[in-house]
Amino acid sequence: MGKLTKKRKEALAKFDENATYSLSDAIQVIKDISHTKFDSSIDLDIRLGVDPRKANQMVRGSVTLPHGSGKVVRVLVLCSPEKEEEAKAAGADYVGLDEYVNKIKGGWTDIDVVITTPNVMPKVGPLGRILGPRGLMPNPKTGTVTMDVTKAINDVKAGKIDFKVDKSGIIHASVAKISFDNSKILDNARELIQNVIKLKPTAAKGTYIKSIYMSSTMSFGILIDPKSVSL
Repeated sequence: MGKLTKKRKEALAKFDENATYSLSDAIQVIKDISHTKFDSSIDLDIRLGVDPRKANQMVRGSVTLPHGSGKVVRVLVLCSPEKEEEAKAAGADYVGLDEYVNKIKGGWTDIDVVITTPNVMPKVGPLGRILGPRGLMPNPKTGTVTMDVTKAINDVKAGKIDFKVDKSGIIHASVAKISFDNSKILDNARELIQNVIKLKPTAAKGTYIKSIYMSSTMSFGILIDPKSVSL
């Protein structure tokens, strides 16, 4: 184990590594131990009792955080010409089709969300090998393959995030910034966790929510009592 810095030693003195905290208490601990000079993100890691290798135990979805994520979301809309003006008017950062398809094939992925219309999916589909591993591939289930591009753009700009269990059975998501009021962080975190709970697959047996950890950028993780997140 590497040598602890002075700041990390100070952080360790402010909480019990072996304790389980309520969601509200964990938020305060995170604020107490975060010392970055920038507005760091607050993240949740939710370990689920599912086997992601089985299609009937896959957990994925989207949620609109009540107070937004605090992030500036860069949106690319891949669409046919008749939808371009609508996308631009709705606030998309990048709009087009062939130009951006070729840029992505060349390795460009400086975006946070990709929205597309169903009629251009034959051109977008081959990008899956590039966009998929980065969590950028449009999907009808998350509302990013749609003819209503205005709604899709408004949703993601307002704080809609997508989440998906990884191969280890964990959902990772950023839910706020450290500068948010505690109550806003609480609302956002609870919204995500409750949505994950509602998506419990019928095929999942035993304990569904195995553990929840909250952390900020470069901070220690705080273990949260799942029972403190009421439905």
